[in-house]
Amino acid sequence: MKDKLSKLIEKSVGDYVEARFHERDEKFIEVSNGEVEDVRSKLLSGVGLRVLKNGAWGFSSTSKTDKKSLKTALKEAEKSAKISSEAKKESMEGLKEGNIAEGRYEAAVNDSAKNYSMEEKMNMVKDTEKMVRKEDEIRSGKCRWHEIHDEKSIVNSYGSEVELSDEKLEFYVLAYSLDNGERISGVESTGVTGGWKDLFEEESPEKMGSKAVKTAQDLLDAKTPKGERTTVVLNPEMVGLISHEAIGHTVEADFVLSGSITKGKIDEKVASDKVTLVDDGKADPHAGGWLPIDDEGIEAKRTEIIKNGILKNYLCDRETAEILNMKPMGNARAYEYSDEPIVRMSNTFIEPGDYSPEELIEEIDEGYYLEGAQGGQADANAEFMFGVEKAYKIENGEKKDLFRGVSISGSGFEVLKSIDAVAEDFRFDMGSGFCGKRQMAKVDGGGPHLRCEAIIGGKQEGK
Repeated sequence: MKDKLSKLIEKSVGDYVEARFHERDEKFIEVSNGEVEDVRSKLLSGVGLRVLKNGAWGFSSTSKTDKKSLKTALKEAEKSAKISSEAKKESMEGLKEGNIAEGRYEAAVNDSAKNYSMEEKMNMVKDTEKMVRKEDEIRSGKCRWHEIHDEKSIVNSYGSEVELSDEKLEFYVLAYSLDNGERISGVESTGVTGGWKDLFEEESPEKMGSKAVKTAQDLLDAKTPKGERTTVVLNPEMVGLISHEAIGHTVEADFVLSGSITKGKIDEKVASDKVTLVDDGKADPHAGGWLPIDDEGIEAKRTEIIKNGILKNYLCDRETAEILNMKPMGNARAYEYSDEPIVRMSNTFIEPGDYSPEELIEEIDEGYYLEGAQGGQADANAEFMFGVEKAYKIENGEKKDLFRGVSISGSGFEVLKSIDAVAEDFRFDMGSGFCGKRQMAKVDGGGPHLRCEAIIGGKQEGK
């Protein structure tokens, strides 16, 4: 396919042309309260073609890969570019080339999920969900399996000729308890780039189910905190959530050009000097956001967004890199062949420091330890509010009472400025689920434990 695409784009009249073949095998199973809620097996295959002509883009896609269909799709993309260029008041000056990717990249897969039948996967999901519901005080349960296998070939007129083979897996368990009509949840989930043994290397499905149950049981007797600004210790999952949602989106170049809070702040101090925030598609071969090449044929490189508290880089595709005079580092991504690449994160994380996690807690007279990221929201000004599954009160350097119904909020950059200690541990902990910026994308995030200040939300009086 790569050779066929190379020959195709040689005939294009575009100033720049890009052809991307994508084949995907996707499977999804969900069981809830003993009932099979959803079973899907999806196959897709096709080519996306993008042409830049006279400073304007044209895009077309086709599910057919014969010579005639590909030629027709290319002509459609060229026609769209021509029409767009005639309608645009201003045209772009050009594109940055970046690190041209060549050759073949393959995910490190230990025991591919393709080695297991849908029946085996269904039984695993059903057995785990059944086990959850049988436990004391658990009213309902849910379990989910999701796998994606991708094969890609990308060529363009800048010289990229690259192939990608990728496998991403997820497993999710939820247990519900009930307290006076209030539903209390315990969730365990994991997601990796890799195979079956990579996914369950640390914890088996049974252990994940047991942990979800224990959380739902323990939270039944938990208190609800009062709302206050206080010192908090964030676990790696919470660090990853804030890094991605509250900070990462504000430095995506399309949002920057639209006026996000980071616009015009390169080389300004935006965080504690203890903070180095990075996006890197190749940071860990098993991270959920493993992305060695992007969909513009650029090899992924480490991008230090914040270096020792100073904002150093935005995340760019070729076009925004040209506008902002930066270098594209592998952050242009398209979910399916019929989607155009847009600026996205991959693995976004804060680098570790030199404290032990225990020292972060021991030095606090009063505060909270937060773990278990839940849903929430963040905006272009880095203001955020996220749910927290569990919070432990810290008193005189020790973790005490467990709290539920907790939220954390504030300005992402004010939180980063308040960081006074960063632990030496590190973990990616956001590999399950998707980021949904106009298109879906697999990402990951994480970091070490760290200590900062934030607003804790809850009721004014405890339970």
